[in-house]
Amino acid sequence: MRLYIAEKPSLGRAIAAALPGPYQKGQGWIRCGKGSDAATVSWCIGHLLEPAEPASYNPAWKSWRKHDLPMFPDKWQVTPKDSVRQQLSALESLIRQAHTIVHAGDPDREGQLLVDEVIRYFGTQAPVERILINDLTPAAVAKAIQHPKDNLEFRRLSHSALARQRADWLYGINLTRFYTLNYQEQGQQGVYSVGRVQTPVLGLVVERDKTIENFDPKPYFPIEARFKAQEEEADQQVFTAKWLPEEQFQDHLDDENRLLDRETAEQIAASVHSRPGSIVESRFRDRPEAPPLPFSLSALQIEAGRLFRMGAKEVLDTAQSLYERHQLITYPRSDCRYLPEGHYAQREQVAGAISRVMPELADACGKADFSRRTAAWNDKKVDAHHAIIPTSRTAANGKLSESEQKIYGLISRYYLMQFSADATHREGRLTVRVSEHRFRATETAVLTPGWKTLELRLRDGRNQAEKPPLPRLDKGEPVICEDSRVSERKTKPPQHFNDATLLSAMTNIARFVANSELRKTLRETDGLGTEATRANIIDTLFKRDYLYRDSKHIRATSKGNALINALPESVSKPDRTAVWEATLDSIHRGEDDPRKFLESLKAEIRGFIDPSANAPDAKSQSTAPNCPKCRAPMTERDGKFGRFFACTRYPNCRGTRPIEDAAPEDGTGQKPIPCPHCFSPLVRRQGKKGWFWGCSNFPACRQTLDDNNGKPATRLRKAT
Repeated sequence: MRLYIAEKPSLGRAIAAALPGPYQKGQGWIRCGKGSDAATVSWCIGHLLEPAEPASYNPAWKSWRKHDLPMFPDKWQVTPKDSVRQQLSALESLIRQAHTIVHAGDPDREGQLLVDEVIRYFGTQAPVERILINDLTPAAVAKAIQHPKDNLEFRRLSHSALARQRADWLYGINLTRFYTLNYQEQGQQGVYSVGRVQTPVLGLVVERDKTIENFDPKPYFPIEARFKAQEEEADQQVFTAKWLPEEQFQDHLDDENRLLDRETAEQIAASVHSRPGSIVESRFRDRPEAPPLPFSLSALQIEAGRLFRMGAKEVLDTAQSLYERHQLITYPRSDCRYLPEGHYAQREQVAGAISRVMPELADACGKADFSRRTAAWNDKKVDAHHAIIPTSRTAANGKLSESEQKIYGLISRYYLMQFSADATHREGRLTVRVSEHRFRATETAVLTPGWKTLELRLRDGRNQAEKPPLPRLDKGEPVICEDSRVSERKTKPPQHFNDATLLSAMTNIARFVANSELRKTLRETDGLGTEATRANIIDTLFKRDYLYRDSKHIRATSKGNALINALPESVSKPDRTAVWEATLDSIHRGEDDPRKFLESLKAEIRGFIDPSANAPDAKSQSTAPNCPKCRAPMTERDGKFGRFFACTRYPNCRGTRPIEDAAPEDGTGQKPIPCPHCFSPLVRRQGKKGWFWGCSNFPACRQTLDDNNGKPATRLRKAT
């Protein structure tokens, strides 16, 4: 028997449809053909197996105790997921009977592991082939079936996925237990969960909240001038332009080139008032704008969040219902915005289905120009999945909810945009020089809306006063400054995150990373999380009481703030994801060893939990503090301004601390003890009620402990 194992039931049905009949359906399988040519198609339902819990390795690990940390399994185990045991049993029986197995997981890292781990779990001597299916159209599936490859060619892809899975287990289990136990020692309740992806997402929100809280608004002074062409009939040749900063005013400008000095602004305005000038730049053009690509899941979540204020999880659940229950859209957990070229032939059928399901779009469907072919259809851009579009199904399975109507309508509009004319923008720019100063006026207007007639807007732009068009003046024409004025405005802090902007930040995480090489790596990957997991990551942070909703905004709770403030930067920043992705990519290419990657991670985890474990010389580290950034041990170095403590993980970590901060003269003569909150050294101080211990990072950290015969007490000091 030839056994095909697909990643999901929908793909299994597509494979079966491409194989010859007759067909026989069973519980979790479809038999195709008869006799010696018979084949059976079965499937996974996502991951059927999951990494074993700590207690599976050691019964003592069931309890959360610091002396058991770190926990590193000697031999890795997986266990069946309870919700899919029936399908796993069906696959076990089929694998035992198969003489050839065909791996039909998605053509990506997780798709490779998902089927490989099932085959490996049961063990088989049968040869394993691999087929790559990017498109569920019958012709594409049949073509893939006819060109199988040896599954061994993809073993490195599986190794990289397995390394990611095990690394997440090591990182999440150990650090979650470590920081939870630390907080329990301080009298706190609950679990302080730490994860490679969820923790940097929380860090983004905490950092944004801090930026807003500590924001100091500053006044700035924009300058505007009204100009008039010096012609006999120049009544309509009037326009307003903004002052352009010049290099000689650099000392009075902020990072965004805003003028911060009122006196300078007023001098500039006075110097151009009633003075003649001339046009030094005149640019006018009609610019076409192609329609946006169809949606990926993240793009859909961001747009639905912006337009309808729907949360990421709500958008995903709604799209999943439209896909599974109503069968009105294609697979929603897609990270791709392109379509297979073979789908172009279905365009009229899909448009016809849209007009039936959503009558308000029937007129747009009737006006669609099916001779147009945008850049959306591109096989080279399609990987494991293609963009989310409507199917050719003409009716829902029951009435659509309000949310389902909104999401289906949004997806349909972006599909129909592919058959609408380009929008044309009329753009203009005039630059004027008066004396030593330049002013610029711009004009942007939609000349022909094209696909924009299908675009949904938050508010009707027609209610806004239209700016008069710029006069069509040529370069060199004289003008005169009729008036000039200075206005005062204040800098504004960034907005708190909402669902749409937080998703956008996760998708484009590279802009939050300082290191240029890491930024490049993150731009080439999916950012923080994947299309399928981002909504659940945000939802998990809410469930774990790290985030809360303040009207439409997402903010960090006191618990979320406390965790991020206690963590070293290497845990709370997104840089780690970039490093991991670069290493996993190297493993896939055969340039890196997954065992080496995991051993390196174990050493790092040991450093978090017990900084002395990684110290190269215990004696030299005995009086050194922990690094304020990553908690690794520090060592003394000579610098330009004398000796100082530097992180032993340099150049990966550049944490430093002055010598005098590390060994306070508190009369105890003992080694520094880390603060239980932020891990900076504790300092013994004398207060009104006697000796106590406070954090050397005060006032950023206000942690205090009672003094117990010259040593910090294990319990926290009561607030006075």
